[in-house]
Amino acid sequence: MADEVTVEIASDSDLVQARAEARALAGRLGFTRTDATLIATAISEIARNMVVHADGGEIVLAATHDDTRYGVEVVARDSGPGIADVERALEEGVGTGDGFGLGLPGARRIMDEFEIDSNNGGGTVVTMRKWRIRDELERLREGPIDGHR
Repeated sequence: MADEVTVEIASDSDLVQARAEARALAGRLGFTRTDATLIATAISEIARNMVVHADGGEIVLAATHDDTRYGVEVVARDSGPGIADVERALEEGVGTGDGFGLGLPGARRIMDEFEIDSNNGGGTVVTMRKWRIRDELERLREGPIDGHR
């Protein structure tokens, strides 16, 4: 699967496009509407942080897979001031009070995989993935993916 889209994030209105692109990709990959909404919510939180704290950035959405799963990968990059204390920023209840109230900890909880790389003064990259299992019929119908079954 070669689905990939980049959404520039400069203002709150760009969150709508990023959410819509994520829902569309999740739909093409067979995710439930609930999981598509969870992915979109995590993206909203990360994108909102980019607008408020880093004057924007970009979000790259991509289809990913392994031998038994399909996934949506979200990579959010900004060139803002970075996060001085990542561990503290990932604590529940720490935040600015904007957004849906989930922030980084909520996005981490919603997604199956969550990584954050932030350099104080050098920007932040958040990588998140949500997975769904390929069922037996899909594996039989589609065969191996990249040599895997």
